[in-house]
Amino acid sequence: MRARRLPFVLLFAIMAFAAAPVVRQALAEETKTDPGLSDVLTDLLHGVEGENATSGPDKRVPFGREEVQLSFAPLVKQTAPAVVNVYASQTAKVTSPFDGDPFFEEFFGRSQPRAQSSLGSGVLVDPTGVVVTNYHVIKDADRVKVATADGREFDSKVLLKDETLDLAVLKITSDKPFPVIAIGDSDALEVGDLLLAIGNPFGVGQTTTSGIVSALARSHIGVSDSSFFIQTDAAINPGNSGGALINMGGQLVGINTAIYSRSGGSIGIGFAIPSNMVRAFADAAKAGLDFFERPYIGAEFEAVTPQIAESLGMEKPTGALVSSVEATGPAAKAGLKPGDVVLQLNGKPVESIEALDYRMATLSIGTTANFAVLTKGQQAAMDIALERAPEGMKAAEVTLHGRSPFSGAKVAELSPRLAQRLGLRTDIKGVTVVDINRDSPAADFGFQPGDIVREVNGTTIDTAATLELAAKTDTRWWRFTVERGGQILRQVLRY
Repeated sequence: MRARRLPFVLLFAIMAFAAAPVVRQALAEETKTDPGLSDVLTDLLHGVEGENATSGPDKRVPFGREEVQLSFAPLVKQTAPAVVNVYASQTAKVTSPFDGDPFFEEFFGRSQPRAQSSLGSGVLVDPTGVVVTNYHVIKDADRVKVATADGREFDSKVLLKDETLDLAVLKITSDKPFPVIAIGDSDALEVGDLLLAIGNPFGVGQTTTSGIVSALARSHIGVSDSSFFIQTDAAINPGNSGGALINMGGQLVGINTAIYSRSGGSIGIGFAIPSNMVRAFADAAKAGLDFFERPYIGAEFEAVTPQIAESLGMEKPTGALVSSVEATGPAAKAGLKPGDVVLQLNGKPVESIEALDYRMATLSIGTTANFAVLTKGQQAAMDIALERAPEGMKAAEVTLHGRSPFSGAKVAELSPRLAQRLGLRTDIKGVTVVDINRDSPAADFGFQPGDIVREVNGTTIDTAATLELAAKTDTRWWRFTVERGGQILRQVLRY
């Protein structure tokens, strides 16, 4: 009996095998007309039921051979032409112990300047030739050249640069419009979103790598701690700096900036500056500003520690604690007071000072922002005007001369606007170094822009004129005090 049934079983198996392509074709046609059937079958095959079967029509895992074989190639063809190579060169000063000695100079000659170069990437964001890259790629460069993906090279002009943000904007010129990448909304990113990183790692040529958003709102990574960083596992290596981080819509969502690595190569932890910051910075450059202005509200902030959070009755340390408020500033007029904690800005959470700095910097001067604040144990909403930092009683910048360690330094009295330009707290007072002549005693002694000179040879420095007079003192011994980054540095030397 079993022997008679066997031919029928084989016949049924053969018919099922022959009908499989027809079923697959019918299913495909059904999918075109009714996507719901495909979704239901996908859920059933994955063993999922109910309303939570899928995470939404826009984001899901690939299903089927056809989807697994999808390629990023069309996206790369669309965006790669707008990613450029940036070559920066500078002439470094090289000193020799024989310089200045006629006897040794006759035999060894005088030391010659040495050319140094760096390589990075950039992104065209405007068809007129506006290129965004990293500040550290073009830092101290005498000449910056840009090479486009089609092999053309251009000399560029630096429109704007900011070390605290690690961003720079270059301008190249051509009689034809350049390809560009549209700037997207980095706040729309979610952990797990697919990304592509395009740049020129190690100078081998344009390279594309893929990955996902590993984390958002990273700070304190040692590059630009005033910003919010996107963390990605897309391979980023030296030379990728300034390159594009793009989403699956072909939009720029970040500028690749740094990697975490012990070997110098990628280990899957890379960081990018969010595109919302890039957009604000590029707009400032195109507007012709000499530095990136951030909105001013007349308040300074500090971190909320676990101890502070506990004393304020907060469940966890979050937000930005108001440490000081300018009496006549916009924040004071709105009712903000020292001890208040900013929790949200325009409906978006403020987890830390870095988050507040980032969100403030992406807003426009002349507008109004809504602050959600914890004050006296109660939550309140405040509308604060975002103004331009005031100049104050600005004095003319003075370049110091004479035989002193300060010779070659340009100094001025601090105002909120100047402090913002130098990356200092806007409530700091004093006389600061604005610029340094590269071949001057001030540069040799290590003075830096942003240094605040507090005292010289027993004289308190409160005006630029006082420092200019002290720098002309006829002495070989110098004792001075300088504030740098909140630290007090004292120096005694013979010069």
